Amino acid sequence: MWLRLAAIAVFAAAPCMQVLAQSREILTLDDAFARLAQAHPDLRLFESQRTALTAEFDRAGLRPPLVAGLAIENALGSGATRGFDEAEISLTLAGVLERGGKLDARRTLAQTRIDALALQRETRRLDLLAEVARRYLAVNAAQQLRRIAELDIAQRQRTAAAARQRLAAGASPESVLLTAQAALARAELDRDRAAQRWLSSRQHLAALWGERDPLFEVVAGDPLALPTIPDFAALAELLERTPELARFADEQRLREARLQLARRQAVPDVDWQVGIRRLQADDDVALIGSLAIPLGSARRAQPDIRAAEAELAMLGIEREAQGLALYSTLADAHGRYRVAQLETARLQADILPRLGKAEAAAERAYRAGASSYLEWAQLQSERTSARRQQLEAALEAQGALIEIQRLTGQAFVAGPAAPTEGTTP
Repeated sequence: MWLRLAAIAVFAAAPCMQVLAQSREILTLDDAFARLAQAHPDLRLFESQRTALTAEFDRAGLRPPLVAGLAIENALGSGATRGFDEAEISLTLAGVLERGGKLDARRTLAQTRIDALALQRETRRLDLLAEVARRYLAVNAAQQLRRIAELDIAQRQRTAAAARQRLAAGASPESVLLTAQAALARAELDRDRAAQRWLSSRQHLAALWGERDPLFEVVAGDPLALPTIPDFAALAELLERTPELARFADEQRLREARLQLARRQAVPDVDWQVGIRRLQADDDVALIGSLAIPLGSARRAQPDIRAAEAELAMLGIEREAQGLALYSTLADAHGRYRVAQLETARLQADILPRLGKAEAAAERAYRAGASSYLEWAQLQSERTSARRQQLEAALEAQGALIEIQRLTGQAFVAGPAAPTEGTTP
């Protein structure tokens, strides 16, 4: 289920393709996900970590080594032991007999760490996918801002042209034309600023996979098409399956394995040694052997046992705290999405259509000499401001949607939306 986050829809409507230069590559959101998966160092790092943990697993499965020894006694002394005439030589083989299942406990702990790595990678992958979606959204936002600026420029050009006609007819002062031209220049500045923002956001997106000179164009979608998402209660149930909480199951197994290993240390190991000794006096050979058991192993193991038990007990509290944090984040994202979705819909359905009609009526009145320039210009400004407000609300909703998808691992996609006033001229 978590793997389906790759289908995050930054713009949930069916994307519309723009006319692009042949030299530039078209980059979809799925393409961006694929490039991230192939090139981001955080994801490639997990392969090296797995190799290291596998080596630790192999090391944990090794038994204590056998030790071969050679001992010489009664040599290089004084008197009768001068030189090697009275030397006695012993050949020994020693080792440690592990007791209490320490070998199995070590291997269980090492295997649990390997198993937990997959979920850690999935958690990091989801975070990175969400970051890709946010940066992709920023590129599209810059495109939409430029489009709004171009609509505003078209409005201001009509105003300047009308003011020039009235000035030529002697029906309007030159100050009106200059004001209209200044407004046009400001709209052109907004367009250029959006273009620069697009370049910066595109570079920011490409930096995720290490591309220094991006030559791609992103797919332009409709940010106003917002999907219907489930109620908060239904989304909260999905939190139980998120990797951020699922990792606590692996962490519990890991801490239980550490506790078992600590308890195994309370059982003392047995040091053994066997060998043969050559007796110099009569040139005979004898068998030698020894056993040694350390005392106080149970007492020395108690601090590690108590520490492992405390860490295991803390896990429940840690999971509860993480659950509350995720629940709070989801509640905030869900609330922001609902508010922004409502604002976007009301602007699209009620405010922008009325402003469009009012601006058209003001234009007709101005050209007929029944209205002032200020009234027409103010309505143009309000219409452009409403477009920007609608885009900001839609982007706020899209950002909240990305966060909801990151938390729940679900992709909520809207169907195609018809073009609306505010997104087209």
